[in-house]
Amino acid sequence: MKKFSIIIVENDEDEQFFMKEGFEASGLFDILAQVTNGDHLLEWLHTNPGVKPDVILSDLNMPGKNGFDILDAMKANRDWNNIPVIITSTSSTRSIMDKCYAKGAEEYLVKPEIFIEYEPFVKNLYQLIEEKKLAT
Repeated sequence: MKKFSIIIVENDEDEQFFMKEGFEASGLFDILAQVTNGDHLLEWLHTNPGVKPDVILSDLNMPGKNGFDILDAMKANRDWNNIPVIITSTSSTRSIMDKCYAKGAEEYLVKPEIFIEYEPFVKNLYQLIEEKKLAT
């Protein structure tokens, strides 16, 4: 089974902890970086030009550059525009989801309601990446 490399963009410390636990427990992903907002993601991508994640999982609402800003920045940079970005949020509002897709999100996933559901969330994410052939 292929392991995918991922960068996680999440500002909430509790979410960061439980996401990391879920990703590590699954054994399906290598976490390249865990950053707190879009500013830190772009800084990481600039300082690690030879390292491309298979996918970026980003929260939508964060201080600094948010998920919309990340989608715009990724689309505008020819070195990054082929890295799939999956947006995650607590919101299931259709207009917000549609805006993310219009800006280039590969997928939009609603976060688990309780932290212990991150392991199944991660397994579902893995299946989604495989089914859609998002990563090479």
